[in-house]
Amino acid sequence: MLKAVSELLGGSPGLKGRQIAKELGLVSCQQPTHRYKRGGHEHVAIPNYLERQFAVTEPNQVWCGDVTYIWTGKRWAYLAVVLDLFARKPVGWAMSFSPDSRLTMKSLEMAWETRGKPGGVMFHSDQGSHYTSRQLLWRYQIRQSMSRRGNCWDNSPMERFFRSLKNEWMPVVGYVSFSEAAHAITDYIVGYYSALRPHEYNGGLPPNESENRYWKKSNSVASFC
Repeated sequence: MLKAVSELLGGSPGLKGRQIAKELGLVSCQQPTHRYKRGGHEHVAIPNYLERQFAVTEPNQVWCGDVTYIWTGKRWAYLAVVLDLFARKPVGWAMSFSPDSRLTMKSLEMAWETRGKPGGVMFHSDQGSHYTSRQLLWRYQIRQSMSRRGNCWDNSPMERFFRSLKNEWMPVVGYVSFSEAAHAITDYIVGYYSALRPHEYNGGLPPNESENRYWKKSNSVASFC
């Protein structure tokens, strides 16, 4: 847009284009380039225990986590999500302007509390520094697993979830504020993705229905025994 404005008025692109656009009250709908970088070295102490074994047999057996970026009008915000692999259900999430360990810990805390404080959960993530805090090990008594450096397929369920969020729900230009983004994303996770959206992995069932059927079957077996 800036280049077109400058050429139309006989100027050159760049700074002059931005000045002209500002004076005319024009606003670009294109999101600015995001420069967030993940951790640049491999954490040998935390291997990839999951090894792409994404088909698990019960809830709270394996959780996956990842962080993505969301445009909120004036700056980027970061969304951390925890996904239970059994039914591909989001069980914890948090947003912040800083992609640090406090953000990921907040999403994990939500997952841990809402899932009844389960023990022995494996938590798989990428190698971002926000996932290397030792608090993850003792606070929630989880077994950590990490993707190999630069290999998105090692955490593909999270990649698919974020792709669904951005393609199905988010405006192309992002949100106008942090508050709007937080409310919209919660509506997507709770009101649509978990409750209504058919999921191929669940045989066409939404995550909530898939989990409900598992628990109903488990309780029936327990009563019979």
